[in-house]
Amino acid sequence: MGPKGVLCHLTSLPSSGTEGTRRFLNWMNGVGFSVWQMLPITPPDEHGSPYASPSAFAGWPELMQGERIEVKEEDEYWIEDWALYAAIKEAHQGRPWFEWPEPLRNRDDEALETFRKDTKHHLDQQGRFNAAWSEFKHYAESQGIQLIGDLPIFVSHDSADVWAHRHLFQLDEHGMPTYVAGVPPDYFSEDGQRWGTVLYDWEAHRRDNWRWWKERLKRMFRLFHSVRIDHFRGIHSNWAIPVDDEHAKNGHWQTGPGEEWLQAMVALAPSPDNILAEDLGIIPQEVVDLRRKFELPGMAVLHFGFNGDIAKNPHHPENIQLDQVVYTGTHDNDTTLGWWASLDTETKSSLSPLMRPNETPPQALIRMAQTCNAMMSIVPLQDVLELDTSTRMNTPGTAHGNWKWSFSWDDL
Repeated sequence: MGPKGVLCHLTSLPSSGTEGTRRFLNWMNGVGFSVWQMLPITPPDEHGSPYASPSAFAGWPELMQGERIEVKEEDEYWIEDWALYAAIKEAHQGRPWFEWPEPLRNRDDEALETFRKDTKHHLDQQGRFNAAWSEFKHYAESQGIQLIGDLPIFVSHDSADVWAHRHLFQLDEHGMPTYVAGVPPDYFSEDGQRWGTVLYDWEAHRRDNWRWWKERLKRMFRLFHSVRIDHFRGIHSNWAIPVDDEHAKNGHWQTGPGEEWLQAMVALAPSPDNILAEDLGIIPQEVVDLRRKFELPGMAVLHFGFNGDIAKNPHHPENIQLDQVVYTGTHDNDTTLGWWASLDTETKSSLSPLMRPNETPPQALIRMAQTCNAMMSIVPLQDVLELDTSTRMNTPGTAHGNWKWSFSWDDL
């Protein structure tokens, strides 16, 4: 039986900053959770999604603001570009960088210089975020709680990263993508998912000796004890969708950087166990082999464990391995109570024999998660509280009505 964790994004807390995080950490400690996994803490997009952020590095100031300013030398790589991007965007009514005047769009030195005086506010915001986060992380450690961060594999086209490093992405001479990222149809979505985020020019990253990626992962390990790499499959191969297509069906696979990228990233981690590979969906064996070669833990989700041939289903509690982190569900799943209500009779009948008398579906799945062979169990807070579909965090393939759930302290 491995460590027990809870999945809860910071935006779900009733109060932000030090007061909210300390209160939640105290509650976790009191009920026996020793791992807190959250969603990305970078600024969200206009729909509230933290998975299409305007920055791969910047903290979202609304999550926490410190009393003091902590400027870190290690952040020099990205922080000035972010501050410039934010200041220019503010001066242009929030328009994306590819709609700015050409000198700014193309980072002309003289044009950028006129905005440097406007960057102090944004630099200070990040310094305050850093200071507050350092205190938060220290307090988590004092309570015996490890933090797991979430690293989206792709970034938004309208981001400081793409603006500052256009050569690292698949863009035309005008800075526009011809293909965007997503996934083909699978059990999350019949039409697949069109994320709209830009794709990498992996050869350009290779020529840069993976500098952007190294800086990104080092930043994550300054903020968190472990990091979940979202859509790990994209390191092996990524789904490229024509930019004009509204759905994901007509995409094609592009080869990713594979072992060479992983060698560079794993070298930055305290140990391979500190990098979690999100390997959900329709995953070829080569992706599993790649993960296991570098001894990275993968993921199993109990909601997927009771369909088809149970003897071969890797998400069934009896088949879960020690090199996996097990979840009842994730931020992309319905709550366990909502999932149970939507199940057909056949799937329910394969789960019912494993349930104990008077046990609710959330209680049953939490028990199975916490007692199977996985190296760690993570339970969404909605399942801990036995909440229904109305509290679901995200429905993949939809742009509205997501990322809004929050609890009240009385719920705990």
